[in-house]
Amino acid sequence: MNKGQAVYTTAIAAGEELPIMEAFYTLQGEGKYAGHAAYFIRLAGCDVGCVWCDVKESWDAALHPVQTVKQIVDNAAQHQGRLAVVTGGEPLMYNCDLLTDKLQAAGFRTNIETSGAHPLSGQWDWITLSPKKFKKPLAEVCEAADELKVVIFHKSDFKWAEEYAAMVKPDCKLLLQVEWGKSAELLPQIIEYVKEHPEWQVSLQTHKYMDIP
Repeated sequence: MNKGQAVYTTAIAAGEELPIMEAFYTLQGEGKYAGHAAYFIRLAGCDVGCVWCDVKESWDAALHPVQTVKQIVDNAAQHQGRLAVVTGGEPLMYNCDLLTDKLQAAGFRTNIETSGAHPLSGQWDWITLSPKKFKKPLAEVCEAADELKVVIFHKSDFKWAEEYAAMVKPDCKLLLQVEWGKSAELLPQIIEYVKEHPEWQVSLQTHKYMDIP
């Protein structure tokens, strides 16, 4: 599958409308907010194109409907939880300023999950940076990250993770997460690595263990 592209209209460029692959209420499975109720907003469109991506159907934004920010926030507000996780695809392909303003006005904490490959927009309570080799993150996103989550797909990724650990702020949370399909091979290596480098933590995709979206 080829890397997808964003879709742009005047309203999308202004951040008034956004292409939505899916939006759903569940539990956050990873990182700082693991186990918390969260409303996920998955924006469509990605030009990073990880070979192991488990939502490749999100890549082509043209395949998914566009919603106004008001529709997105109204749908989120129907649920009890007040943590909004904006993910993709690659959400920073779009202007997220209005989306975060309206979510926060509705009482939501805002969390973005991004590769960091595009300029930072939006006002975020928590920024999860998951850098990818296929398209490197921008320095401005590295410096703003609250959480660095590196997916370990190959044993060489440990050294690569350390390169980005040197680029984030001192209090950034450092997480190593095994690529799900390689858990049997690489999770034991991650565990040993964290024992030797205790500034890192193991990140598990607990939603997959619980068999929830």
